[in-house]
Order: sequence, then C-alpha cells, then structure tokens
Amino acid sequence: MTLAYLEAYSGISGDMTLGAMVDAGLDVETLRSQLARLSVDGYTLLSEKTKRKGIAATKVTVRLEQGAHTGHRHYPQIMDIIKRSDLDPKVKEIASAIFTTLGLAEAAVHNTTLEKVHFHEVGAVDSIVDIVGAAIGFCALGIDEVVVSAVNTGHGTVATEHGLLPVPAPATARILMGVPTYASGPAVELTTPTGASIVKTMGAAFGPQPSMTVRLLGCGAGGKELEDRPNILRLFIGERSSLLARERLLEISTNIDDMNPQGYPGLSDKLFAGGALDVTLAPVLMKKGRPAHILTVLINPKDRMVVEKIILEDTTSLGLRIVEVERVSAQRRMVEVQTSCGPVLVKLAALPGGGEKAAPEFESVRVAAAATNTPYDTLYWEAARLALRQGR
Repeated sequence: MTLAYLEAYSGISGDMTLGAMVDAGLDVETLRSQLARLSVDGYTLLSEKTKRKGIAATKVTVRLEQGAHTGHRHYPQIMDIIKRSDLDPKVKEIASAIFTTLGLAEAAVHNTTLEKVHFHEVGAVDSIVDIVGAAIGFCALGIDEVVVSAVNTGHGTVATEHGLLPVPAPATARILMGVPTYASGPAVELTTPTGASIVKTMGAAFGPQPSMTVRLLGCGAGGKELEDRPNILRLFIGERSSLLARERLLEISTNIDDMNPQGYPGLSDKLFAGGALDVTLAPVLMKKGRPAHILTVLINPKDRMVVEKIILEDTTSLGLRIVEVERVSAQRRMVEVQTSCGPVLVKLAALPGGGEKAAPEFESVRVAAAATNTPYDTLYWEAARLALRQGR
C-alpha cells in the first residue's frame, strides 16, 4: 500500500498540489494528455523548475488563452464534464468527490442546494484542471492512502467576487471543519477552497507524518514569495514502516429514547453509505428510568458534515457529542481460501510481534454455510485455519 503525506505548512492550493506531484515524478506530458480527455479547452498547462526561499520546487500554472471561458459554472455542469470524459473511472470518482466536497460547502455558505450551486473563481477552467489533474496524479502515482499535516490557512483578507473576505474564506473555513488548522505567517490567503477540498476529500488522517519509508519527495511552489518561509507544499510518497496504522478519527454519539427502533437498520445503511467507518447501538437507561440507545458513529473528519446531516435529519436526536479519537489498526490483506463448502474470503492481519491473525468475512461465510447447510462456526474456523496456512 502506497502512502502519501502532504505537508501544508505554507497552505495548499490546486496548483501547489500539481506542482508537488510533478516534482515527485508525475510525468507532465502524461498529465497533459490525460487532461486533454476533458471537454475543456482554452488553456495551456505550464511546468517549470523554480525556487522559493532558495528551496527548489516545481511551479505548475494553468495559463488561460484569450477568450477562454472563465465565468460561472454550476455543479451539474462540472459533473457532466467529468462524467462524459473517457478518463479512468477512478480518476473520475476522485475528481467528482473533490468537487462534491466543494459544492456542499458552497451550498451551505450561500444557503442553497447542491444542484443550484454555481462556482465563481472555483468553477473557472484553471480550477477544473487543478482538481481533475490532482485526481490524475493520485492515480498515476499509485497513491492508496493520504495523510495530511495540520493545514496553515493564512490570515488577513482576500479579494473575491463577493468583496473583501476574511481568511480563511467562508467556503474554505467550512470545508476544513473537523480538520486541524492554524494561521501562521504573513497576512495572505495560504489555503484556497480548491486546496482545502483536496485535503478534506483525500485525507484519511490528519496530524504529524506517520512512520514511513519515503521513496519519492516533491515540492510544489505557490504563486507568492513569502517573507518568513518557503511557499511550498511538500509531498512524501512511500510505504508505512510500521505494521500498525495510526489515524485520527472523529466519534459522533447521541442518546435516543423516542425513536421507532425499526428505523435503525436503514439508518445504519445510510450512515455507512455516507462514509461511516463503524456504527454501533448500545442500550442504556436514561433519566427517569427511560430505556434508550446510544448511537455511536466513527468517521474520517472529511465526512463530518455528511454524517452530522444524516443523524440530525433521520433520527429524533436534537444534538450530537463529537470527540477526536486515535485508531490503531493492523495492516491487513484479503485472501480467498477453498473450504469444504466452497470459496470464502478471509482478512489476514499482520501482528506487531510477528505472525498473522485471520478474520473470515461474515457475509462470505454466511452465504457458503447456508448454501451447504453447514454450521456457521464450523465453516468460520475452517476458513481461518486455511487462511493462516496459506499465508505462511
């Protein structure tokens, strides 16, 4: 599994992301040829070596041609541009997810729906190129997991079509809810809505660089020279050097004592579809002896807005408790074993002290056991033994 760490101590923007990817080894001609599959023209993608405070970096610029369309675009229009392209499905999935993150924030800022959101600067050609280009880069570099540092937003004010706004701009501030942020350095905008959307969508965890063996390193240059620091985004690419993955997650919980329990299975399905990593219900007794349930949902910070909305709209809850937690998990891989009842999928997890632990997949065991009229536990332990033997 290839891990990427984005160090945003000078903030992050779309062009800084592309610059870091090209600097780390993404072939710029590959990037150009892939972007040409979009029905977007009127621009030239430039890449040049430069320096920021004496530090070598790559600056990627989207230069608009005279007469190129730079006006407003609505969310459905952008989704259609991506959908109609013949880009790799994974690239389209990532690019669409990044724009959706951005669209949800813009909808909240302007009190409208996602379908009615029209992007201002963000909907211009250069931003479409930045976001789709970043999706191309994540796939071309084989990145499976992204961890992001705390994000420096900058401070001061920024000029927009809505007038002079404080930094971080409203959309940026909303996107970065649930993400560790701070403001340091000169009074300028360091993190743009595009950059914020990239880290919020792709970041599986936020914080210090995890234990990893780095094999590629890229520096993407920002457009400004800053007085007190090199204006660069650093991208580290490699593999985890520990068998245990550590990540910062959010745990959302609420007590519910007045909801029809028949609604819980559908709620659980909807939460998982919205990005939940785990959903649990625990029976409790509340004040005055009322029986109730504690609903607990584990999520990545980037999915916070979606999950909060689901819980508040689909349950009787009027308030949520949210705490940051650290999850430690063993690296695992999926194998298929041939049991006496047919093929069964099993997760094999590497243990810190050596060896592996087997965990047969529930649904896979259930289906095979039912098809052959075999007790579930009998097949479960057979599959576990075969997987451990196969893994040696």
